[in-house]
Amino acid sequence: MLARTPLEAKSRLASNLSLTAPAVTLMTVVCMAPIVVLFALSFVEGGQFTIQHYARIFGSPVYLSIFGTTIGLSIGVTVLAVIFGYPLCYFIYCLPRQYRGIAIILVSLPLWTSILVRTYAWLIILQRKGVINSLLTKAGLIDQPLPLVFNFTGAMIGMFHIVLPLFILPVYSSMVKLDRSLLMAASSLGASRTYTFWKVFLPLTYPGVSAGALLVFIYALGFYITPQVLGGGRVVTVSMKVAENTTMYSEWGASSALGLLLLVFTGAVIGSLAFLARRMGKGYA
Repeated sequence: MLARTPLEAKSRLASNLSLTAPAVTLMTVVCMAPIVVLFALSFVEGGQFTIQHYARIFGSPVYLSIFGTTIGLSIGVTVLAVIFGYPLCYFIYCLPRQYRGIAIILVSLPLWTSILVRTYAWLIILQRKGVINSLLTKAGLIDQPLPLVFNFTGAMIGMFHIVLPLFILPVYSSMVKLDRSLLMAASSLGASRTYTFWKVFLPLTYPGVSAGALLVFIYALGFYITPQVLGGGRVVTVSMKVAENTTMYSEWGASSALGLLLLVFTGAVIGSLAFLARRMGKGYA
């Protein structure tokens, strides 16, 4: 391949820039402009520069509790997704090829339904006279209905059901792309199926697991409807507080500060995981 002259390289660069300029401009306007506005509003009160919104957030136990609840819900939902989602992915992976597509459609089916509909369905299932408590009472396993709704537990169950497909799809994709010859090589060397799973199969699916877990965690940080309904007002997340500040009190500055802090936290989580992934990659190199 012939080397390009500096003039040809500049011409090619100018051509690439002209082709990508519309897309870059659109992404800048759509993605960056709202963030800039959010940043600016968080430092404005009554038309003047101020940092009182951030001082109020960091100095108030209520706001810190809200952030703790939001992060706790996200972590809990992510852990549940990993614990229950990975075995389900492995089960689908072990199915005959002609049944895998049907299983994935069934897993993805909840994504075709409105979040609001699914949330109220869980409200019916989990309430004091709902399906679960009624069955347990009739079976004689409990004397009093279990508090499964209008609390942290109810919000987590509803959120877990909604985000589970978001974990399963990337993990299943990593399993399907796995080179089966590696598993066959481990078996030919005398490794049992259990040893092969823990030492070969599971490590090779780590990228899918980390991607799915990160997707679930970030998605759960912004939940509004599900904790609002299933939490019964007792579980308050950052998104709920933002909605309350804007709709009830018209405090756009406070809402912008909350949103910006949540955005910064999300970016810090993604950056930290990317750094750890690079370090681990260098360690295995």
